[in-house]
Amino acid sequence: MYFIFVGDKPIILTTKIEKETNFKNFLLKDVSIETVLNTLSKKKYDAVRLIHHNEDTILKKFLAKLPNVIAGGGKVYNKDNAILFIYRNNKWDLPKGKAEKKESIEETAIREVEEETGVTGLKIVKPLQTTYHLFKRNGKFKIKITYWFEMKTNFDGELFPQENEGITKVVWLNEKEAVQALENSYANIRLLV
Repeated sequence: MYFIFVGDKPIILTTKIEKETNFKNFLLKDVSIETVLNTLSKKKYDAVRLIHHNEDTILKKFLAKLPNVIAGGGKVYNKDNAILFIYRNNKWDLPKGKAEKKESIEETAIREVEEETGVTGLKIVKPLQTTYHLFKRNGKFKIKITYWFEMKTNFDGELFPQENEGITKVVWLNEKEAVQALENSYANIRLLV
């Protein structure tokens, strides 16, 4: 099962058919993205479930419906076990960004965290789950595939928000503060934290 977010509502890719309640079922092979988005825009639906018979190919089949944007990001812990958050577009988020040519996804994640926050000395501890969300750019929908990594750093210098990317704050949040920040965040970020 995979979750692709449109705002805070998920498109759920699954092999299981369930009785519709506050969601709508469609067969993946027959549905258009426009139909999915129109259905999700209705208040009575909390989700759309796209059904496909093969769990091994369901994600690939869905991703073929839209242009893909590959990104890397980090859930970064400091020596006090606080998590690095950015504030962009009036929401709390984790640093991430688009991959550049000839760059590994790990290099992307480290570079983006450094650029968006000013934090250096990053070490990848382990990969985290990959997240998916739809966004609109120049009138066309695309899907962002973000590969996340847990990172550690001993950095204790000044934090610098990358203002030209719309980031207005960069902060270290302890566990309690992180939980509060997630109340004003994105569904895919809540999955990670």
